[in-house]
Amino acid sequence: MKTIIEHIVESLNEQNEIVTATIVHKSGSAPREAGAKMVIRKDSSIEGTIGGGTLEAMAMQLAPQKFKTKQCSIEDIELTDDDARAAGMVCGGEVSVLLEYIDALDIHQLNIYHTAKELKASETDFVMITNISQANRRVSGKNKWICTETDLYGEDDKEIQSIVRELRENFYHIKFHLHVGKNRYMIEPFYTTERLYIIGAGHVSSQIAALTKTLGFYTVIVDDREAFANKGRFPTADEVHVVSSTYENLQQTMHIPKNSYIVIVTRGVDKVVLEQALHMKAKYIGMIGSKTKRNYVYNQLLGEGFAQKDLDAVCCPIGVSINAQTPEEIAISIAAELIKARRS
Repeated sequence: MKTIIEHIVESLNEQNEIVTATIVHKSGSAPREAGAKMVIRKDSSIEGTIGGGTLEAMAMQLAPQKFKTKQCSIEDIELTDDDARAAGMVCGGEVSVLLEYIDALDIHQLNIYHTAKELKASETDFVMITNISQANRRVSGKNKWICTETDLYGEDDKEIQSIVRELRENFYHIKFHLHVGKNRYMIEPFYTTERLYIIGAGHVSSQIAALTKTLGFYTVIVDDREAFANKGRFPTADEVHVVSSTYENLQQTMHIPKNSYIVIVTRGVDKVVLEQALHMKAKYIGMIGSKTKRNYVYNQLLGEGFAQKDLDAVCCPIGVSINAQTPEEIAISIAAELIKARRS
C-alpha cells in the first residue's frame, strides 16, 4: 500500500497539481487526530483520509478554489451532533483543516517531496516543517524543510535552524504540532514503518503475529528453534529469523532500529533479551511473566547497574489487564497494549 508521500510524488511526477488537506487542530469529537492528511486531485479523486463524512466532503468542496487561486488556507469546519453520530461518535466538534495547493511545476516542492520519498524508502525517520504563517497565500517548496537526526534539507533559515535544534533534543518522540515563533510552522513527523520484534516463537507469539500484521506493524519473529521459527507457523510475518540459543548480540544480528516495539515471550531467556532491549531505545518493551518473575529479573538487572526508571518503562506483566487465559486472549491483550503505546 502506497504512503501519502508516495501518492504526492506520483502526482507531481505526472505534472498533476494537487491539494492536500491536513487536520491541524480539533476540539470535541472528530474521527481523526491532528496530522491526518489526504490528497485531493483536480478530478476530485482522493488518497488518504481525514475522517470521511462531512469533514472530507467539505474539504473537497473547498479544493477547487485552491486549484484556482493556488493558495493555502486554514478552514474551521464544525461537525454537528448529527455529523458525529453518522461517524460513530457521540457529539460534534470543530476541526481546523489546512488546505494546501501543491504546484507540480515548483522544482523546490518536487525536490522536497522526492527527498521525503527517498528517506521513507531508506527507512530514515524525518520531520517535515512547513511555514504556514500567512493564510491565503501560496506555499512554495522554499517554505518547506526536512530534518533528520543529522541532516537538514531546504533553504538556509536561522529560525528553522533553531527549530531543528529543539526537535533533535527529543527526536524520536515528536508529535504533530504547530510551532509558533517569528513565523508559524506545521511540524509533521514521518517515522519509519512501525517494526515489532516478537522474541520467542511459541503459541502466544503465533497469535500475536496474526493480529499485529492486520494492525499495520512490520512483524519480525525471532527464536532459536527452526522448528518454531518458520514461515509455516508464521505465514503473515514479514521476517522470521533463527538465532543462537544464547540470544546474545541481537542488535548486531537483527539491526533493530530505534523506536521499535519489542515483545519478549521466550521460554527462559527473558532476562538476557530484556537486558539487550533496554539499550535499544525502543518505543515499547513488553515482557511476559508474573510479578514474581518480573521482580526477580528486575533485581538482577538493578544489581548489574540498570536504573529503576529504565525498568519502570517496561510493560510487565505484558498486556492490557482483561483476565486473559488462552493464547488467543493473551495475544489480544498484548495487541491492545501495543495500540495504546502507538497512540499515547
